[in-house]
Amino acid sequence: MPPEPSSPDDGQITVLLRQWSGGDAATIGPLFEQVYPQLKQIAGALFRGERAPNALQPTGLVNELYLKLIKHRELQFENRRHFFSLSARLMRRILVDEARLRGRLKRDGGVAVPLHEDLASIDAASPEMLDLDRLLDELEQIDPRKCRMVELRYFLGFTAEETAEIVESSKATVDRDLKFVRAWLFERLNPES
Repeated sequence: MPPEPSSPDDGQITVLLRQWSGGDAATIGPLFEQVYPQLKQIAGALFRGERAPNALQPTGLVNELYLKLIKHRELQFENRRHFFSLSARLMRRILVDEARLRGRLKRDGGVAVPLHEDLASIDAASPEMLDLDRLLDELEQIDPRKCRMVELRYFLGFTAEETAEIVESSKATVDRDLKFVRAWLFERLNPES
């Protein structure tokens, strides 16, 4: 479940993000107290499809994210949605790195990765997630906006309307772009089809 579109703490989270990005190290504690429940929900969604035990669990993943964020103090956040979007991307990257460390290499020829509302049901450390991660990295190089739409819609669980609002586009454009991305992913994962 994504963070609520608007909650009473939205303004406070944005203020803390700006203070922390501006160099106020003392705000990281209060900031994480505010965002921890939402980050744990995102991490839990990433683990929902786990078929095998993973060295990391949602709490550990959020802790790893925390360590990454405090190392990258130069990050600038526009607002809480930007923060959660980047956090979801970083958590995905942590899981992929963990899978690579455990020796789960991409299978030759790729695998079919469904791109639908329940994308989080893919085992976070599976070859499917490694394939998807590789393709999302490629998509980001080609079209960062479409990659962000995928992350918002399928990893963070925002509606098409919320995604459109965040990327400052119409819902019809988001729907069309995501349809294109699904076709592009299918083609890249199934080159002989």
